[in-house]
Amino acid sequence: MLREAIVSQQLAPPIGPFAAAVRVAELLSISGQIGAARASGMLIAADVTAQIEQVFVNIRAVLRAAGKTLAEVVRGGVYLRDRNDFARMNAVYARQFDAPYPARTTVAVAALPMGAAVEIDRGAR
Repeated sequence: MLREAIVSQQLAPPIGPFAAAVRVAELLSISGQIGAARASGMLIAADVTAQIEQVFVNIRAVLRAAGKTLAEVVRGGVYLRDRNDFARMNAVYARQFDAPYPARTTVAVAALPMGAAVEIDRGAR
């Protein structure tokens, strides 16, 4: 199957050898997004809520580049550096989607790229 890389000028450049998203047929896989601002490529703040808000700005930019919206997201993974941030993440997350919500996994991890507090990936149809 043919893989199509999705790029967006609304994102900071990737910090590794990966695409912002890849489409294969009807499946769109979005790479994990951290709270990095497009202009600087740096994390926007140490505050986890601000980083999560920026993550969704970045995810929407990738989806737009692929001709998709958050309404088409079917699955996601959330990676938190601190499990105590779960309630704050959930509050921001809940504002992004309408029911029925996408399937989701949330795990606590030891570290994330650039010292980010959160990273979120997506899958859309």
